[in-house]
Amino acid sequence: MFAPDRLNQFPMRPEVISKLKASLRGRAILPEDQDYHEARKVYNGMIDKHPKMIVKCANAADVRLAVVFARENGLPVAVRGGGHNGAGLATCDDGIVIDLSQMKGVRFEPSSSTIRADPGCTQGDVNHLGQSFGVAAPAGVVSTTGIAGLTLGGGTGYLTRKYGLTIDNLVAVDMVLADGGFVTANAEEHPDLFWAVRGGGGNFGIVTSFLYRACPVRDVVGGPMFWDLSDARDILEWHSQFMPTVLTAARVATVP
Repeated sequence: MFAPDRLNQFPMRPEVISKLKASLRGRAILPEDQDYHEARKVYNGMIDKHPKMIVKCANAADVRLAVVFARENGLPVAVRGGGHNGAGLATCDDGIVIDLSQMKGVRFEPSSSTIRADPGCTQGDVNHLGQSFGVAAPAGVVSTTGIAGLTLGGGTGYLTRKYGLTIDNLVAVDMVLADGGFVTANAEEHPDLFWAVRGGGGNFGIVTSFLYRACPVRDVVGGPMFWDLSDARDILEWHSQFMPTVLTAARVATVP
C-alpha cells in the first residue's frame, strides 16, 4: 500500500530538488509523479518499496550528482542496474534509488579484443553485440539479468568451464565513490578496489562502466536436457566418461 505520510516524514526542500533536476541529463522521479509506481517496480513483484526519489541517470555525471545529493541530504541509497535481484536490493524505502537502467551503451574494441558495457545493460544486450563479432563476455544464463549485478557477484554461466567466471574476464571498471569521486580501477590503478569489486558485491562504489576481455565464441546451444528415468544408468555412465575430456580441453584452451 502506498504510504504518502511515510514518504513525507523527512521532506526535501523544493529548491534543493529543483536544483538537482536542473543539473541532470536524466530525470528525477518523485512520489507525486505519474510514472512513479512504474519506475519503482523491480523484477521480483513481491518487493514493494517506496523511495523518496528515483534518479534515472543518463551518464556518469548524473550518477555523481545523485550520490552527492544523497550524501548531502542524509538519504540511504539503492543502486539499480537491471533490477533483477530477487532480494530487491535495487530499491529501498525512504531513500534514493540511483537507476542506471537507461545507461545501455555497449561496444566491441577489436584492437584490444575487449567489450565495454554500461551498467544498465542486460546480458542480452552484451550478447547481441558479441554475437555479431564472434565473441562474448562470459556471463550468466538469463538474457534479462543485469550485467552489473551479475558481474559484481562473480558471474557463472554456460561459458564458465571454458573461460572462467565473469569476474575472471573483467579487465577494468569506472566507478563513482561515496564522496562523489570518480576513478578507474584495474590491475595497475586502485588494485585493491579492483580486487574488491570482483565478487565482493556492490558496496564499494557505483560502477558506471565495465571492461571485459572478449572471448572467442561461435554458436552456443544451451538449456535443460531430459531423458527417461529408464536411461539414467546409460546417461550417467556416458557423462562420467565425457566430462573429464571436456575439462581437460578447457584447461588447455585457457593456458596463455
